[in-house]
Amino acid sequence: MTYVGSQLDYIVSPGDVLDETLEAQGISKQDFADRCGRSPKFVSEIISGKATLNEETAIRFGHVLDMDPQLWINLEKIYRLKLAQDQELAVLNASADWIRTFPVSEMVKKGLLKKCHDVAETARSILDFFGVANIEALEGIFEKRAEGLAFRRSPSFQGHPISLMIWLRWGERIALSTPIAEYEESKFRDGLKEIRCLTTSDAKIIQQRCGEICAAAGVHLIFVPELPGTRLSGATRWVGDNPVIQLSLRHKSDDHLWFTFFHEAGHILLHGKKGVFIDESKNDGTDQKEIEANEFASNFLVPVHKWAEFLSCQSFTETSVKQFADSCGIAPGIVVGRLQHERRLPFGTRLNKLKTRFEWAK
Repeated sequence: MTYVGSQLDYIVSPGDVLDETLEAQGISKQDFADRCGRSPKFVSEIISGKATLNEETAIRFGHVLDMDPQLWINLEKIYRLKLAQDQELAVLNASADWIRTFPVSEMVKKGLLKKCHDVAETARSILDFFGVANIEALEGIFEKRAEGLAFRRSPSFQGHPISLMIWLRWGERIALSTPIAEYEESKFRDGLKEIRCLTTSDAKIIQQRCGEICAAAGVHLIFVPELPGTRLSGATRWVGDNPVIQLSLRHKSDDHLWFTFFHEAGHILLHGKKGVFIDESKNDGTDQKEIEANEFASNFLVPVHKWAEFLSCQSFTETSVKQFADSCGIAPGIVVGRLQHERRLPFGTRLNKLKTRFEWAK
């Protein structure tokens, strides 16, 4: 038998070692039990692996057999660990149906999972992505989060719940790996004013500068593309002591981007640390906190009195929209989007050309 330091170079049970040692030294199990002050049944159970070899037993075995007690402790620990690993592997190997509930190929494509070669490896990779020990623990977390999210989803929500959990975890992992300043509410409020002025900027400036402004105020701004079945524009929650705004660019137009961003900012400023707020394409409009976040976004982008004055003109032409947007210091696409949302313009209006489209970089 070969040892590497205090570790065996292959797995063997302490019972097998004991059985071989007794045979080599010509000691019967009965005699060994008597000399150890243990029953023959206990010795047999050690040999068969039914009984656990503890520190006291290791000391007794060491005295009788003139062997280092630490050897017996190491053998026991390594053997029990191997048994537990084998049991875990058996569970993971039987998890093919569970794995099929995840968009594995898409997760691999997005770099969220490594490409695996068997069922157990794939299952372990999924669990590692979520930072949990086993399938049972992950299902428990899903159940708790689903209960909380149910209060933030409209009855018309058609998204896949697992895709939603993956998308949220993706953003959480980015937030946890990104150092950021301590959150300051006043600094965030001031930063929002500067961000509002960026609505007419190009995509690269928007992503970089908005991220910098939010980070300086202690807010994570994370852009994460949709996964199949997510069907969400954005989400807000706290990770540790910092709020996170996660955006998907689902509709890829500036009116949706900016309304969603300021809607999520509203949740941070109005609704505290508790809960996860998700922004869907279709919301039933009955949740008071969602209504408040909607009002915050609308009024921050366009002050109430200015919007009322604009509507009183009853003229929604390309020229009037551009002039009004310029007077507010915002992108004209935002104005078009709000007019459409309020059913003052059709969604197929030719003024859609005033909207800026965003695409994920290849």
